[in-house]
Amino acid sequence: MTDSREIELDGHIIDSGIMEHVLDSILDMGGDFEILEFSVGKRKTDTSYARVLITGTDNGNLDAIISTLHRHGARLVDTEDVTLVPAEGNRIVPKGFYSTTNYPTQIRIGNEWIHVENIEMDCLIVVSPDKKSAKATPMSKLQKGDLVVIGEHGVKIKPPERSRSHEEFEFMGGVISSERPTETTIRKIAREIIDTHKKGLKVALVGGPAIIHTGADEACASMFREGYIDILFAGNALATHDIEYNLFGTSLGMNIRSGELVSAGHKNHLYAISEIMRAGSIRKAVETGILGSGIMYECIKRNVPYVLAGSIRDDGPLPDVITDAMVAQDEMRRYVPEIGMVLMIATMLHSIAVGNCLPSYVMTVCVDINPSTLTKLMDRGTSQAIGVVSDAGAFFPMLLDQLHQIQKK
Repeated sequence: MTDSREIELDGHIIDSGIMEHVLDSILDMGGDFEILEFSVGKRKTDTSYARVLITGTDNGNLDAIISTLHRHGARLVDTEDVTLVPAEGNRIVPKGFYSTTNYPTQIRIGNEWIHVENIEMDCLIVVSPDKKSAKATPMSKLQKGDLVVIGEHGVKIKPPERSRSHEEFEFMGGVISSERPTETTIRKIAREIIDTHKKGLKVALVGGPAIIHTGADEACASMFREGYIDILFAGNALATHDIEYNLFGTSLGMNIRSGELVSAGHKNHLYAISEIMRAGSIRKAVETGILGSGIMYECIKRNVPYVLAGSIRDDGPLPDVITDAMVAQDEMRRYVPEIGMVLMIATMLHSIAVGNCLPSYVMTVCVDINPSTLTKLMDRGTSQAIGVVSDAGAFFPMLLDQLHQIQKK
């Protein structure tokens, strides 16, 4: 073993388990380490610092170790400025490009650290021609001549940390509760919603049609009407079944209140789509009195922005649905900077899609009856998500009740 480099870490690296992950990763990958300096914070708010010499079996092994440790927030002590290579064509990425995480990221140019704007995972870092700014850029937006960051030299990230002074709920990333939602858990989520608004940020809902199927529609609509939810990301299904229920009293042809199938009710969602088509849009259906209640009704009445992203399996779809996936993705990105908290309820694909666009510091609560949905979301990079195993029908009424109780105090 002759190839060695020094790395450093700082922050709440002990409480967050970052130091442990770093050392385990080195050994798991066949490397070795020597701790050269380790300063431990003594008070709850104090940070710690470590400088570690990493040795690999060869240069390739060392590079692989350093790359893995970078994802834990480690950075090379002998940091160099980033390497920039111009893109040779639209959407053609230079070889060896740096692929972003969703953690806050800085790059070094001219011996100065520059914050990377619009950070999200699996993007490129493109630097402005004057080299004064940088932003995370999806491959689909890459233009010929854009200056792209290559490799990890001169790049540092800030993973989520846990200080001993924080409450446990503030750092539940990667946690999935197999219990039914307890009053305590729901109260903490309600408190986070209220605190998010106090910070001047918005709360978004990523919702699936199970919100309607499980009878949570009224509680969910109330949260829009009362201003607890500010943005809606969903698909054709949630909007269609919400409208179906409020026009015909069914969802997928079933009477939600009685649980009984309605004769020929399987046609109702198509009738619902047709009525909105006839009106011209959901907004026009509300304005003309065709649609008088429900989640989409409340969004229109309160001017809540919504993005309905289409799918290949959609019926219709509704005229408001964006059928071009890339256009829908861009539309969602418009609202991400305003968001401080996201509720992801009963929709795996939309949750993963929105999660991929979120910075790691956005509080994310994912609720689904299937624990594997929560696991898949976290496995695909949304490690800050809090998982609650529940159906929407139980979750929404409890959450609304807790919000009301907190507001009364």
